[in-house]
Amino acid sequence: MIKREITPYLEKLAQQFPVVAVIGPRQSGKTTLVKQTFPQYAYITLEDVDTRRMAKEDPRGFFAVYAQYSGIIIDEIQEVPELLSYMQGIVDVINRPGYFIVTGSQHFLMYEKITQTLAGRIALLTLLPLSVSEIQDAGLLPSSVELLMLKGGYPRLYAQTIDVQIWASNYINTYVERDVRQVLRITDVVAFQRFLKLCAARVGNVVNYANLARDADISLNTAKAWISILETSFIIKLLQPYYNNFNKRVIKAPKLYFYDTALVISLLGIKTVEELSLSTFKGSLFESFVISEFYKYNYNNSQVPQLYFWRDVQGHEIDCIIEKSITELYPVEMKSSMTVNERFFKELHDWQKITKQVVMPSYAVYGGKEDHQYQNMYVTSWKHIKDMLQKIYKR
Repeated sequence: MIKREITPYLEKLAQQFPVVAVIGPRQSGKTTLVKQTFPQYAYITLEDVDTRRMAKEDPRGFFAVYAQYSGIIIDEIQEVPELLSYMQGIVDVINRPGYFIVTGSQHFLMYEKITQTLAGRIALLTLLPLSVSEIQDAGLLPSSVELLMLKGGYPRLYAQTIDVQIWASNYINTYVERDVRQVLRITDVVAFQRFLKLCAARVGNVVNYANLARDADISLNTAKAWISILETSFIIKLLQPYYNNFNKRVIKAPKLYFYDTALVISLLGIKTVEELSLSTFKGSLFESFVISEFYKYNYNNSQVPQLYFWRDVQGHEIDCIIEKSITELYPVEMKSSMTVNERFFKELHDWQKITKQVVMPSYAVYGGKEDHQYQNMYVTSWKHIKDMLQKIYKR
């Protein structure tokens, strides 16, 4: 098992809350994590048809079967979300920290029930696919960022010898069949798969729902609904713009990224390092990779990510703004190039002039292997993103 950095926070929350939920995309390692962390607990998966039927038809009897255990793990709780209501009654009686550990792949279903029944009784953690530092600590880090982007971060690809292209294609098809169609009752699977590919072609770009709907030949409301389900199922992430405290007119639409580069690269039809290196999407894919690492770091440290991008109408842009506090904003540029050059710093210089934050450090993440410092501007290798974030958040 690859050691997950979120484990200490899972253990800590289980000592404080009667219910702990671990949410995240399918196959991100949730089941392995909770079973390894709580080996003495009863394990139940609601993916099993018979178990799911019993849980729906006789929830009280369902829980009574496992009453003798010190705790219960319930996998894929979104399959029977009404169980959360019965869990409330149980935890209010036994008042035992960490008694229920639940996992889920669609956090909107979780939140809907939590706000109704388990507020104050449940803690939530988000587990994304493997981070660079987790892969590196396991001794499995590929030699180049291109290889890593092609492989992505899903644990199974590091635990077994699997063709990434075949895995990614099956993941997307399975996801469409089991999750999206279940929630939105989509009948035209081909149209949705086309929509996914159109999203992939817009990675790193500001979302224009009208254009996306037109190209996909669907309604505007349908495009918004499909984007929403893709985000709540941890396939894509909409990075919101930062526009506080600025007099200049700024862009207020979000940018679209994917949580895992293997999936978006598969949707784009890129198969090799050479194709990736020559692709016009390489820069945007590198941005998506780095943004995903930022979210992984925050979630693995049980923090709420405060990440944004910034662009004004004059064309000035910062790829990511890390808001540590209202007065502490750290701009980060992302360059896939392996060679440091002047263009790394142009937007950072513009940001300093516009915001008058000359004394605040600025950062750039790039595709090279060595870190560099130029006065108060830091250039960080893709291998050392965690180190950079630790410096920012622990300043």
